[in-house]
Amino acid sequence: MARYLVTGGAGFIGSHIVEACLRAGHEVFALDNLFFGRMENLAGFEDLPGRFEFMEGDILDEACLASAMEGCTGVFHEAALPSVPRSIEEPLASHRVNATGTLKVLLAAREVGAKVVYAGSSSAYGDTEELPKHEDMPVHPGSPYAADKLAGEQMTTVFAKVYGLETVVLRYFNVFGPRQRADSPYSGVIAKFCMNAMAGLSCRVDGDGKQSRDFTYVADVVRGNLLAMEADLASGSVLNLAGGSRYSLLDLLAGLEEILGTSIKVRHGAARTGDVRHSQASVKRIREQLGFVCQCSFQDGLRATVDWYRAIGSG
Repeated sequence: MARYLVTGGAGFIGSHIVEACLRAGHEVFALDNLFFGRMENLAGFEDLPGRFEFMEGDILDEACLASAMEGCTGVFHEAALPSVPRSIEEPLASHRVNATGTLKVLLAAREVGAKVVYAGSSSAYGDTEELPKHEDMPVHPGSPYAADKLAGEQMTTVFAKVYGLETVVLRYFNVFGPRQRADSPYSGVIAKFCMNAMAGLSCRVDGDGKQSRDFTYVADVVRGNLLAMEADLASGSVLNLAGGSRYSLLDLLAGLEEILGTSIKVRHGAARTGDVRHSQASVKRIREQLGFVCQCSFQDGLRATVDWYRAIGSG
């Protein structure tokens, strides 16, 4: 079995990747500074079939990275400082983690010859009118976060060309599901809407609510990551990882109302600086190269997410 490092392994997506790898019997080393990640996301993982290790540490710490990378055949690089608004408020912090941090991960991976699957972002495309967004179109990042994630992505492909490091970039499109934090001003919209709606609080909609996203359930994102790690792809490949559909915030609210069986109070605010109006992925390339198709519908994913927030709320 393989030995994998998951950076950001106690986080939302990272913990799901750790769990899936352990269930497949792999050895997994999770690295997380616990700034966003939470130890409860890893609860019970030591009882899964694979061998599990965790280290509290930062990807900016080169000695820590070298220790975590030892013996690894592959790296799922999930560690990031997320959020467009946060990057506008703190551009230097965003750059350190998302750009410089990625460079340090790549350097450490090069030392041991580990394949890197990088969590890229659909924000690289920017607010362009062309839909769906495909991998060959020009990139137009509209925020420090988008620029930093794109810088990390480009460094990943450069390491493939210059150093022969095996790499794959997966551009995520609005991932949602269990374990996504809802207790931060920078939390994802579905997490915040779920918690507010269940608590009887109003949901803030920035702008008119007609902005749309290619919401992708986390289990599908995990499956795409494992396929990318195991597949013999051209090194430096860039693939959209999404469902290929889009839903507006108003669609999201209607879906939550149906699941919860209640009306949700909505308050509108100004549109956010740096936000993309519409986002939808072309999934042709990932379907052709990995045979990947999302298995969970938006409504089923939303229902599973609500069920999880209900469970933790009653626990």
